[in-house]
Amino acid sequence: MKVEAGKLIKEQRVKKGLTQEELAKKSEVSTRTIQRIENGEVEPRAYTLQMIAKALDFDFSQFVENESDEGQETHKTNANIWLGFLHLSGIIPLIFPTLLIWNLKKDKIKGITEHYRAVLTFQLIILGVILGCLWVFWKVNQPIPLIGVILGNGLFSITNTIKVMNGDPYINMPLIKMKKTI
Repeated sequence: MKVEAGKLIKEQRVKKGLTQEELAKKSEVSTRTIQRIENGEVEPRAYTLQMIAKALDFDFSQFVENESDEGQETHKTNANIWLGFLHLSGIIPLIFPTLLIWNLKKDKIKGITEHYRAVLTFQLIILGVILGCLWVFWKVNQPIPLIGVILGNGLFSITNTIKVMNGDPYINMPLIKMKKTI
C-alpha cells in the first residue's frame, strides 16, 4: 500500500497544483510525513490518509481500492468483523449500540449503511413484537410468546452475524430477500 498510496497522493496533489507544504498545512499533517508517504518510505495510517484525502477533496475509498491484494483482504476481514458486530447488536432491540457502530464506521466501510438500515428496521420490528408480547403476558399471564420472540431474535441475529463475518449474504427479514455484503 505504501508505494501506491504515495503515488496516488502525489498525483492528486500535483493535479490540484499544491506543493507538499500547502498539502501539509491543509491536511494538518507534517511536510516531512507527506514527503515520506509520497516517496514510499512509510505506510500511512488510515487517519492520515483520511486527512490527506479530505484536503485533496479526494474519495478516501480510492486508497483502499488501490491496496495490494493482501491489504484489501485485511480491510475486507476488518469490515466483515465490524458488520458482524453491527448485526450482533440486533440481539438487543436498543438502537444506541447499532447507531454507535454505524457512526464510527460509516466513512470507513463500504456498504455499512445498507446493513445499518436492515439491522435498525429489524430492531424496530422486534421491539414492536416484544411490546405486543408484553401486553399478552400482562393480559393473560402467558410468557411463551415473549420467550419465543426473544429466542428467535437472538437466533436470527447470531445467524446473520456469522453469515456477514464469513462474507456471505445476510438474511434481510423485513424485506424477505437476500442481500450481498461488500
